Amino acid sequence: MTDVQMSPQNLKKLVIEKLTDASLVQEHAEVVADVLVHADLRGVSSHGVLRTEHYVRRLKEGSINPNPLFSMKETGPCSATFDGDDGMGHVVMKEAMDQAIDMARKNGIGTIGIVNSSHCGALSYFVQQAAEENIVGMAVTHTDNIVVPFGGAKPYFGTNPIAYGFPARNHKPVVLDMATSHVAFGKVLHAREAGKDIPNNWGVDASGQATTNPHDVSYLLPFAGPKGYGLGMVVDILSGVLTGSSFGPNITKMYGDYDKKRKLGHFIMTINPAMFTNVDDFLDSMDQMIDDIHQVEPAKGFEKVLVPGEPEQLKEEQALREGVTITKTINDYLMQ
Repeated sequence: MTDVQMSPQNLKKLVIEKLTDASLVQEHAEVVADVLVHADLRGVSSHGVLRTEHYVRRLKEGSINPNPLFSMKETGPCSATFDGDDGMGHVVMKEAMDQAIDMARKNGIGTIGIVNSSHCGALSYFVQQAAEENIVGMAVTHTDNIVVPFGGAKPYFGTNPIAYGFPARNHKPVVLDMATSHVAFGKVLHAREAGKDIPNNWGVDASGQATTNPHDVSYLLPFAGPKGYGLGMVVDILSGVLTGSSFGPNITKMYGDYDKKRKLGHFIMTINPAMFTNVDDFLDSMDQMIDDIHQVEPAKGFEKVLVPGEPEQLKEEQALREGVTITKTINDYLMQ
């Protein structure tokens, strides 16, 4: 199977065409394409344009509203609820993050519970959105159950990712974006697309046995055992229980029930450093921390110690020069 190189601009254009052909409004299609290509640029192909076909199917079968009417209700000076009207989660999160950034600028903190949303893609996009405005960003979202809890034989929580973005002055923002499972299920999907085996600690088959065949994976494992399991629970409490959305095994499956609206919840928080310290001092200290970490003596087998998000930033710089790599099957779908 031959991979294909494509410029980010051309890739976005193809994704936009697919989404608008499925009745998604142009403005929203542009946002979704930007989020998907953002993931591919950073080497996170599991959340990239691979997902386009899935979103098109959901749009066509009616589980995603192609022209939603968003609404926000302020519940306090630093809090609000945001209703996504079952639209594309990428657009819902971007709009809500804009509101949270404004809230943090005015009042120091912004917290928004989001309801009636759908899969929103890579959380790194949204916390970076805040960091680029010199605002600290946090975002969490829950997913349908596929992760076996520590000590359990069947899944309860989803991959339930969590992300943080911290601005710096001269360095790029520090961005931590991770699933609370050992890997996101999208990585298993990408391995299926690419025809590659996976490490034996990514997932288990229906009987709970570890497997290296991505086609046999039924459930995933939390990272670091009870630690990942605990954080996954925290994410579901913030995204589901706190917002009044479904949680755990009650969440509509992403792959299956394509005609059912998923009603996902998200939770975001923004922090204005100016409310706690001098912003210039904060940005300078972030630069110093990054520089200090870069100076830590690397362990054998490593060239340099990097900060969270930096490996993805380096991949993005390379992809901007050389083009985004996608599999032939994805290229064929987008070119149809």
